[in-house]
Amino acid sequence: MISCDTIIIGAGPVGLFQVFELGLLGLNTHVVDSMPHAGGQCIELYPDKPIYDIPAVPACSGRELVERLQQQIRPFAPQFHLGHTVTALERMQDGRFRLQTSGGLVFDAGAVIIAGGLGAFAPRTLNLPEAAPLVGHTLHYKVTRPALFDDQDIVIAGGGDAALDWALTLVERARSVVLVHRSSTFRAAPASVARMQALCDEGCMQFCEGDIIGMETIGDALAQVRVRTRSGMVQRIEASHLLVFWGMHPALGPIAEWGLALERQQLVVDPATFQTSVAGIFAVGDINTYPGKKKLILSGFHESALCAFAVHAYLHPGDKVNLQYTTTSPALQRRLGVRDAERDAVVAEPQPRVAATA
Repeated sequence: MISCDTIIIGAGPVGLFQVFELGLLGLNTHVVDSMPHAGGQCIELYPDKPIYDIPAVPACSGRELVERLQQQIRPFAPQFHLGHTVTALERMQDGRFRLQTSGGLVFDAGAVIIAGGLGAFAPRTLNLPEAAPLVGHTLHYKVTRPALFDDQDIVIAGGGDAALDWALTLVERARSVVLVHRSSTFRAAPASVARMQALCDEGCMQFCEGDIIGMETIGDALAQVRVRTRSGMVQRIEASHLLVFWGMHPALGPIAEWGLALERQQLVVDPATFQTSVAGIFAVGDINTYPGKKKLILSGFHESALCAFAVHAYLHPGDKVNLQYTTTSPALQRRLGVRDAERDAVVAEPQPRVAATA
């Protein structure tokens, strides 16, 4: 059993910043996420899209934001358990919480913070009987190795950013790329749509408006994708790989069974503490709701700061926590690992020479 002050469910941007705020207050943390990597929506939905509303950062991609947050929390040495879903949660007689994961881990935590964003993500899949045997081989819902598609005939299904981004990326490496979408209206960035249309005009790729209705295989390999076009005709497209980007389907999963107050599939919290309807269980980020809630990364960062103080008060009732600032507090600077570094820098700084006088 793993014992800790707090456990955070969710390793998205808000969950990562929650680690930082708890660390400043001297609380150790373990982080559990069902995905195989940290980053949440930033990595799953828009890893390479620019974000413009992070204070003091004019622009950064979702991937860059996650990398910077991971760098920021490094002094607190949080323990990550990725690829694990929390499947059970119960309060013990001593008031602490026992959590179990899909991977067999058991945690004993003083407080629980749910930072699960929109919930666990699963891709919207192709509902065809011949699809299942091809998944991970010639049918893909995500791209992990772009080189797999070098000199291949690719069909990409979808009309959002992921579909357009990968079409524009793979057109440089694949033998052929055909984008299939049910309409000529896209949900992607206008610049990406314009670029795709220009490539189609140049003959570098093709666009087919219609719905995928079937696939032809040779053995266990994809050979053709059948599309019913808007005119009702069936078009057969030669394909060695089919990439489907129809978005991700969020679901609360086991969280919905923990007896927490819900409103439209979101956890109701006190906006002063971000505690849920169960004492000791808190929620921050897109997964919570309260009057005036705004689903912004910036709002989630604010929630994490207030939540950290509330968690400390819950774990250590009666202890007074003075508000300190990282610019001036030796204690906070020691926790961040910068106190000794700053002192050494001052010692090493060249001193001005003063001429001796008679």
